[in-house]
Amino acid sequence: MSVLFTNLLILVLFLIASQAMGWQTYLLIQLPILWLAGVAGIWLFYVQHQFQGGYWARKSEWEPLRAALEGSSYYKLPRILAWFSGNIGCHHVHHLGPRIPNYHLQKCYDSVPALQTKTPLTIRNSLSSVGLKLWDESHGEMVAIPAR
Repeated sequence: MSVLFTNLLILVLFLIASQAMGWQTYLLIQLPILWLAGVAGIWLFYVQHQFQGGYWARKSEWEPLRAALEGSSYYKLPRILAWFSGNIGCHHVHHLGPRIPNYHLQKCYDSVPALQTKTPLTIRNSLSSVGLKLWDESHGEMVAIPAR
């Protein structure tokens, strides 16, 4: 019900803004913001699941606790980006307890030493994740697609 209510409010906001400034102007403001948010969201999702040292396993060998702790990164973002992203850098904490509110993820990370064993992924070293596309089962690591 809350999703339906939120969507209804977004529609009302769109109609009011369209009346006040015209729908073209409103879209010229909103579309770049939506594009930027989409790019950021795709990037965050990608680097938190495609990184060196990640955990991948076939269904028969998959361990939920290990997947939560090792299958997603700890993306250590600058404070302002952590705030804008709802502390999604603590993604492994989110996988352990999806019902933990985003404003408590960092507190959980800070208070549980077992969560802090993961090497942080920074913006700089996350750029090396761009080429990682395949899981090499024989070596147990993410690798780039080989050049032909």
